[in-house]
Amino acid sequence: MSHGTEPQEIKGLPLNARRPLDLGEAYVPLVPQDGVPEVTPRAITMGLIFCAIFSMAAAYLALKLGQGIEAAIPIAILAVGLSRFFPRKNTILENVIVQSIGANSSHVVSGAAFTIPALYILAQTPGSGVPTPTLWQVVIVSFLGGCIGILFLVPLRHHFMVENHGIFPWPEATATAEILVTGEKAGNQAKELAVAAFIGAAYDGIVSIFRGMGEYLRLEHVWVGHALRQKFMSFNFLNSAATLGIGYIIGLKYSAVIAAGSFFSMFVLVPLFHAIGQYVPSVVAPGTKLIASMTPEQVFFSYIRIVGVGAIAGAGIMGVAASMPNMIRSIISNLKALANRDAAAEAAAVTVRTDRTLAGSMVAAGLVTCVVGTMAFLSFGLGIRNALVPALVATTVVMVISFFFAPVAARAIATIGTNPISGMTMLTLVITGVLMLKLNFTGGYGMFLTMMVGGIVCTALAASGAFSTDLKIGHWIGSTPARQIAWKFVGTLVAAIFTGIAMWLMAKQVNLDGTMALGSSIPAPQASAMKAILEGIFGTVSMPLRWYAFGLGVMLSVVLRMVELPALGFALGMYLPIELNTPLFLGGLLAHWVNRPKAGTSEADAKARENRGVLIASGLMAGGAIMGVVASFVKLKWTEGFPLLSAHAAEGALGEWLGLLALIALCLYVVVYSRQAKGEA
Repeated sequence: MSHGTEPQEIKGLPLNARRPLDLGEAYVPLVPQDGVPEVTPRAITMGLIFCAIFSMAAAYLALKLGQGIEAAIPIAILAVGLSRFFPRKNTILENVIVQSIGANSSHVVSGAAFTIPALYILAQTPGSGVPTPTLWQVVIVSFLGGCIGILFLVPLRHHFMVENHGIFPWPEATATAEILVTGEKAGNQAKELAVAAFIGAAYDGIVSIFRGMGEYLRLEHVWVGHALRQKFMSFNFLNSAATLGIGYIIGLKYSAVIAAGSFFSMFVLVPLFHAIGQYVPSVVAPGTKLIASMTPEQVFFSYIRIVGVGAIAGAGIMGVAASMPNMIRSIISNLKALANRDAAAEAAAVTVRTDRTLAGSMVAAGLVTCVVGTMAFLSFGLGIRNALVPALVATTVVMVISFFFAPVAARAIATIGTNPISGMTMLTLVITGVLMLKLNFTGGYGMFLTMMVGGIVCTALAASGAFSTDLKIGHWIGSTPARQIAWKFVGTLVAAIFTGIAMWLMAKQVNLDGTMALGSSIPAPQASAMKAILEGIFGTVSMPLRWYAFGLGVMLSVVLRMVELPALGFALGMYLPIELNTPLFLGGLLAHWVNRPKAGTSEADAKARENRGVLIASGLMAGGAIMGVVASFVKLKWTEGFPLLSAHAAEGALGEWLGLLALIALCLYVVVYSRQAKGEA
């Protein structure tokens, strides 16, 4: 029999947590009582540390692979697991605060890393006139956007959490809440996550910092790669534990779609374009040499990627268009919810801890502060002269779009767990860019201001979606909303700072040939798509072939949509180099092999295998991503790190075979260890 009311002794959420309430029925959260430690120095410190670490890791993965990471689940596991090493274990309310602060890393990165890197790339483009963003400009953009997204969602907390209780499925909130309420089990899982993270960090460190084996496995020293080269094709593979882990999390179906896009680019479009280019006697922009003398990789980067950018843009725009009716219904519903708020009921609810939220006057003051801050930043913080009127128009765009679409983003997270921020950000860029042109605010500074607006809006939409998940977790478990909200702002600031640092470090990296890594070996796919849209709006690129290729990509996305294939995933695969998508596909295959049932397997064992596989993949992903950030620090001073092999040996037969053997060992670890998991009786 349980003694006391410690929430860890309760085995699960209340039975009515995920179903609509009956008439007259009230939801009582898991921890309804006062007196349980919630906001403590330990919880705040752990949350801020996790926020900083995962912000840098997520920024690295977003720029390298175009795939962010959802930090909420691994942070929840770590919060519960690490609390076992303290004399007093964390209460579940403390762990909610840890998770809520730490999870800021995901949405801040989603907003900044998908937009601002376009400015770094444009700044290195001759004749663009775009200035290079400073570290603090990136931080301010991220912080302003995060605060705006949070503030626009606060007045709708009662509508989403209470009025619609049990209506939405909340997939990510459900998974995170289950981890928090299973306490001791999650603590055991934290050990497995830590071991996998160490392995992922060590593996990617050997590759990137110590050059102990090949980083890009081109299979040139086995018959497959050699045969493909003879047909002007290339099958390249990035030797990365982090990428393998992401592929596992994504799963076979989606990773196969992404890989199919890469295969189409490298095995169809590249040889086709090269075959036609054999008869072209001059250099065709944006290429810098004759097509006949190019390698498959050079043809891909010069021409085929543009097709991928067009496909990404087309898929994003169609996604927004397809969801527009739902968006309109969502906006109308949210406006009605704001209009029908019962002030008397809210005043009475203030006395209940689990309904105590930020006062309306504080929300209004916060939004006014954000308006003034955004206006000041866009007027004076960008180093642009005579920008007062454009900044006023841009600030209006930020607030209007955020007001209408922040609740839409929250509703999307509540229903399908996916936030369509890329399409809405593209729409923001188009609207802002057209307005800047109408104001005759063109050139590099016009592009700079437009993309900064896109960064603020993108972060706001990501923040509102992620914050709705945090509020739902707190509503189920019994957190104090006002405390969650207050520390959400602090976490947003920390995430903005460390995201800016990670992005600045990667913008400083150069390839071995002296070219800028961002946009090439660090492809930043979403930001590159935003860059192409910006160039199209401001007309800075006048290469006809570029726009034909862009249009081909748009038409291809339309065809994919017509045959009901995932257009955005396929387009992303077309844009990303094949070496980034082949390990994703391998990770998806590993997930399929781990989860494949066999005769005599109980349901508990199958679930245990699935859980362990996800934990290992999450650890590989987090450890490898963190090591990628560490490598960025190291290579600022030591360009090549501390190589064990020469560049020639690492790219030759020795480095390739060492990489293949290490990769096989890593795959065996994931599959064999995961399938050994046994469920509890």
